Amino acid sequence: MPWADIRAATGLSRAEIEQVHQRVLASRSAIVCWAMGITQHKHGVATVREIANFLMLRGNIGEPGAGVCPVRGHSNVQGDRTMGVWEQMPQPFLDALGREFGFTPPSHHGYDAVRGIQAMLDGDARVFVGVAGNFVRATPDSAVTERAMPNFRLTAHISTKLNRSHTVCGETALILPTLGRSDRDVQASGEQFITAEDSMSDVHASRGTLPPASPRLLSEVAIVARLARLTLGEQPAVPWEEFEADYDTVRDRIARVVPGFEDFNERVRRPGGFHLPNPVNHASFPTPSGKAVFTRNAFQMPLVPAGHLLLQSLRSHDQWNTVPYALDDRYRGIHNARRVVMVNPDDLAELGIADRTVVDLVSVWHDGVERRAEGFTVVAYPASRGSAAAYYPETNVLVPLDSTADVSNCPTSKSIVIRLEPAPAA
Repeated sequence: MPWADIRAATGLSRAEIEQVHQRVLASRSAIVCWAMGITQHKHGVATVREIANFLMLRGNIGEPGAGVCPVRGHSNVQGDRTMGVWEQMPQPFLDALGREFGFTPPSHHGYDAVRGIQAMLDGDARVFVGVAGNFVRATPDSAVTERAMPNFRLTAHISTKLNRSHTVCGETALILPTLGRSDRDVQASGEQFITAEDSMSDVHASRGTLPPASPRLLSEVAIVARLARLTLGEQPAVPWEEFEADYDTVRDRIARVVPGFEDFNERVRRPGGFHLPNPVNHASFPTPSGKAVFTRNAFQMPLVPAGHLLLQSLRSHDQWNTVPYALDDRYRGIHNARRVVMVNPDDLAELGIADRTVVDLVSVWHDGVERRAEGFTVVAYPASRGSAAAYYPETNVLVPLDSTADVSNCPTSKSIVIRLEPAPAA
């Protein structure tokens, strides 16, 4: 690749890349970490494949202190890791689930978030049940998602806090308040705990310590178990009341269905919990040859016209998913504001836009439709030339529903071509 193309694609100089190159050559091993900043691009899958290629070329997969490290808020953010939270579960998992509970799980593929919204628009989905989350704000193309939600016959939200999704609802709408993870959870068998898996594949117990806001609040487990019992009756033969009364009984079933969770209840009670197995960490590759396989990926990058910038979305410091708990971002020194766009000072000078100017962010896509996020204050910030950054979910309106990554269908929230327009005078 010509160095000019590398500079345009990365914003990095040859000297900066050569510095990293020398550090890599001098290192015995390497770990590559990434988060949504890699995956939420049209070519995100190819980029992850190239990361794997790089590590395999070095022999840095399948040995201690080396390998890939996708950083996630929890283990099922980007496809299933453990518990079957995926619309395309493989048949061995479905078979194990069926054997445990004596039924035949549906084997056809369901909807991911993007295809689910399209199904709402088309009238193919009639009921929405959300466990936590703020669906209409977390998804792309906010206006389209809000238009789709009223098509449901029923929307039910199991939630710890009120949010925008509760106001954009179906013909019948339920808000089911639930205990938070910080609340004490006492059921018929006594005080309960749940488990969580972190980014390093470690599973540990999580116990709430605060008194609940109301004695009438139910746990998520209790709500789901009661809904299932009332909806499904005795078929399949699942002991919903038992699950609600004692979460150990849920974990006993998980231990018999999900690989790596054998003796779940015993192991999770040990200090620090336990580590889930990953074949690649032990140089065991589930391929026909039993060896790692390199991929070949064509070089592709977003093309940004003159006068435009490539916008990425991000979170502030005191923000959990779509819920900001404060208006201060201590990471970046921004206070009492969220509708801001961070741009390199040299780009601002080139565009003729002064720091602290109020602008609209306008994105234009292949469908010819302009999408506009209004009233953002420009902040001069040492971002890479040609790029910009703003918080989500405020910028989700700029991403069309069909702008997704090849293969994974993940929304392209980290590569939005925008222009800055002065906001109309008030």
